[in-house]
Amino acid sequence: MKAKAYSTTGKARAADFELPEAVFDGTVNEGVLHQVIKAYQANQRQGTHSTKTRHTVRGGGRKPWRQKGTGRARQGSIRAAQWRGGSIVFGPQPRSYRVRVPKQVRRLAIRSALNARAGEGALIVVEPFALEAPSTRNLVALFEALELGVGNVLILTDGPKNDVYLSARNLPGVEVRPWVDASAYDVLWSDVVIVEESAFGGAGADGSEDEEES
Repeated sequence: MKAKAYSTTGKARAADFELPEAVFDGTVNEGVLHQVIKAYQANQRQGTHSTKTRHTVRGGGRKPWRQKGTGRARQGSIRAAQWRGGSIVFGPQPRSYRVRVPKQVRRLAIRSALNARAGEGALIVVEPFALEAPSTRNLVALFEALELGVGNVLILTDGPKNDVYLSARNLPGVEVRPWVDASAYDVLWSDVVIVEESAFGGAGADGSEDEEES
């Protein structure tokens, strides 16, 4: 599998870049992608929602009226659910939504996501960034040269690169991640993935060493 290759100024190379077969084998497992993305989104939930039961609503310690002889239904507290200002029946309580996904499944998901983008022609390889200082202008010029248009862009760098991150920080719809920290959600979120050529020599997204958190 091959991908278009460019310089950091957006100039196209004569030959396409041969993607490593260890990651780009053309396989897209949609079932695994669904499982991992669903678990990722569930793990983002804080689970701090809380409603009050009749035991936690303030007031209502006295019985509204005597049990018998009034002709009305018996009531034990004005903080019961059927009263205005009362409690909530079976309301949400604080809980954890965390879902554990095995490491091998996460690795298969990130490979599937990368293969999906590469198969669509939405994966671009560029030369290593060599910014002397953060420059949003240079990054915008690269996007214009690549004619990316409107959409989300994910930049995968060869290790943490603060200058690249700071350059893209103010650009809407642009995220920067080290190659080893890329997740299936990040790749599927993006419309175009830009990868530094030198990043393919590392481990992580190809599932060889580093563990990816979902």
